[in-house]
Amino acid sequence: MTARKAVKQTRRRSIAAAPDAGASAQHASDTPFSNGMTGELRLRAEALALKKAAKSQKRLEGLTPEAIRKTLFELSVHQIELEMQNETLRQSQVLLDTARARYFDFYDLAPVGYCTVCTQLLITEANLFAASLLGVTRSVLVKQPFLRFIHGNDQGVFMQFCKQIAETGKSQTCTLRLMKPDQSLFWVQLNAITLPDRDRAPEIHMVLNDIGELKRTEEALRAQEEFFHLIAENIGDFIAVLDLDGRRIYNSPSYRQFFGSPKKLRGTDSFTVIHPDDRERVKQVFRETVQTGIGQQIVYRLQLADGSSHTMESSGSVIRDNEGRIARVVVVSRDITERKRMEEQVRQLAFYDPLTQLPNRRLLSDRLNQAMAASKRSACYGAVMFLDLDNFKLLNDTQGHVVGDLLLVEAAKRLKSCVREMDTVARFGGDEFVLMISELDADKTESTVQVGVIAEKIFSALSQPFVLNTSSEREPETTIEHRCSASVGVALFVNQEASQDDILKWADAAMYRAKEAGRNLVRFHE
Repeated sequence: MTARKAVKQTRRRSIAAAPDAGASAQHASDTPFSNGMTGELRLRAEALALKKAAKSQKRLEGLTPEAIRKTLFELSVHQIELEMQNETLRQSQVLLDTARARYFDFYDLAPVGYCTVCTQLLITEANLFAASLLGVTRSVLVKQPFLRFIHGNDQGVFMQFCKQIAETGKSQTCTLRLMKPDQSLFWVQLNAITLPDRDRAPEIHMVLNDIGELKRTEEALRAQEEFFHLIAENIGDFIAVLDLDGRRIYNSPSYRQFFGSPKKLRGTDSFTVIHPDDRERVKQVFRETVQTGIGQQIVYRLQLADGSSHTMESSGSVIRDNEGRIARVVVVSRDITERKRMEEQVRQLAFYDPLTQLPNRRLLSDRLNQAMAASKRSACYGAVMFLDLDNFKLLNDTQGHVVGDLLLVEAAKRLKSCVREMDTVARFGGDEFVLMISELDADKTESTVQVGVIAEKIFSALSQPFVLNTSSEREPETTIEHRCSASVGVALFVNQEASQDDILKWADAAMYRAKEAGRNLVRFHE
């Protein structure tokens, strides 16, 4: 094949391979970037390509077949490169479309309002949520003055807010009330910043958060706090709020009577004023309340700086945070010192003789039951000693009841000195006393000996002269010396073999035998 024929064939192939203008336009319309501009550009490119092809024919006539093949190969490679670039551009367009969709999701569908204002404070851009917050469509919102939507009393706040942004160039935050076209108000928190742009005038980019629910919650909380303080500051009870270590956060004004100003107590350890004997028990109850969330009631003593103590009754409860964790402990206390004193008085009247302060018959009965139960467990003997002062009636009749009472009080003290702490000395009535002795020996004979020793102590104590001083408003103080003896009857008991009434009757009968035998004697029930 001659060179001229090869050039002609190459030219025919080039012309055949080149699409006509109509086909090129149709191909351009099928690309993902097709529009009027790209179609026109395609036609212009094809026209230039045809002109260059005509000029290239002359150059091709002087080429060898090998050069022509190389040229065709280069053209083929160049075409593939263009196709690859086209695919890259197509993928970039897909990514751009995806990014635009994400931008729409993040910006327009965000659960907060995005709004941009220019230096004249006109709205230049807003997302759908911002338009919804302000109660207008987005198309109406653009170019509206942002001040139109701010409550009149808060417009000064917004102007100062914008001034701070311009002066500092840093992000700023404020809260204010916005107003919808229907005049309804709502609270928002504005977060805004201005971003420098050389090509554009500075703009303020704002984020609008609807904090209406937060404001309502704060208002409800404020109302609750006011109600709490109203109660706490007008009741006699002592109210304290403690952290989880027992340090004081709040104390009601009622604490003033103990510690002065309650404000001085803030941050101090609440356990330091607890009586040392009660402190660890109170701490343990506090720890259990913190661990379980269940409050307990406890009675303890409060020891003040002047050395006085008050009996307190306290109940605890917990305050939890938003996640349900225990954050604070509230302790409500009341001073029950007076109540305890009155209770003790009632107890004294119920269980103790008001003259001698010895247990009365009721308390004696309770303790005798305990001693009998203990005797059954240990198999050891116990004893009841029934004692009657000799010739007491004579003293009462000749010197009067006042002197008789003085003798009874002094005799009670001496009898208590003759027995152990675990034993009981009770006034049975008149000049009669009962001594209950517990935990003697398991052997009856040895127990009898032990009781005999106690009886001798009693006789010795009562044999000492009684010096009785009396005085009154009408008469001067007088001193009477009196000698006294006693008759004692004893009944031993073990294993609850007899009833309480039987034991007392046996001891009483033995006491009368002692009197009949000449007084100042002891007799045992057989």
